[in-house]
Amino acid sequence: MYDIILSFITAFVLTYFAIPSIIHIARVKNLCDEPGERRSHTVSTPSLGGIAIFAGVIFSIVLWTPFNFFGDLQYILCSFIIIFLIGAKDDILPMAPNKKLIGQVLAATILVVKSNVVLTSLYGIFGIYDLPMVVSYALSIFTILVIINAFNLIDGINGLSGSIGSLISLLLGTWFLMIDQVELAIVAYSLAGALFAFLKYNFTPAKIFMGDTGAMLIGIICAILSIKFIELHKGLLPGNPYAFQAAPVVAIGVMILPLFDTLRVFITRALNGKSPFYPDRTHIHHLLIDFGFSHMQATGVLVIVNIAFIVLAYTLDGIGAINLLIVILSVASFLSAGLYYSVSRKKRLKTT
Repeated sequence: MYDIILSFITAFVLTYFAIPSIIHIARVKNLCDEPGERRSHTVSTPSLGGIAIFAGVIFSIVLWTPFNFFGDLQYILCSFIIIFLIGAKDDILPMAPNKKLIGQVLAATILVVKSNVVLTSLYGIFGIYDLPMVVSYALSIFTILVIINAFNLIDGINGLSGSIGSLISLLLGTWFLMIDQVELAIVAYSLAGALFAFLKYNFTPAKIFMGDTGAMLIGIICAILSIKFIELHKGLLPGNPYAFQAAPVVAIGVMILPLFDTLRVFITRALNGKSPFYPDRTHIHHLLIDFGFSHMQATGVLVIVNIAFIVLAYTLDGIGAINLLIVILSVASFLSAGLYYSVSRKKRLKTT
């Protein structure tokens, strides 16, 4: 228990005191994110906050993790380093999306093949239970890639990625602690500590952004935590108070904002005849800004909504995986459609 608390404090302190120096260096070297048509900020802002988050997380994990109980940690750290190098390169000098994807696939493959971060069952969703190894590996790599890029895509307004990442890591970290998976709890709490420190500088007026380095690091850690959350249910005894009947769908509920927003945006772009990777301002956080919310108001609303979905998934866990998935996706679709209609109506009224 003390190791977990200390991992949070260590990551917080290191990140908190590293960021001012990074801000200074970024401004001196002109490594800032400039305002633009698709940007939600209006002033030049350093975008290397992910470096401080990475330093805080890695140092804390290495310092407090019991390596004798976590032999796979070396491979997890290797995947973190790959993501860090890709993100830092892209934040300093933007790189081609296909090159970023190759690096992400490499990191995901290391996690799946060497660290056993693998989805081996769908727990009865669509009538599917245990998966063949090839399917299991492919699904796991795909899931990791989706989550990494989902967090990268929602990182569009002040405080959002950091707040959602903190919520998810604290929630899952506490669950790992309750089932005596201390090593995973340390990973989760290290991320939470680093993000809490970062948010002090990222709340409006933002002094720094996390950039791709931070967003992708949050994504890969949340992917690990989510897959482990699902898989560890196999080892929980019947009647365990911390077990969920529909673990995969509960995991979706926990990460509903990044996952659903990515799915919604990709489908919307495809229906409009555009590439799913075509950049625009159709994310949920953009819609809230266009509706009239400030950055912090929009972030607050989305965090509260995410918490509401977590409560919904927890409350309705017993209705079955498919039924719970239908409920979660239906509610999310209804809310996003209502927001889209409200924003469109407001724009029409302004033009008349």
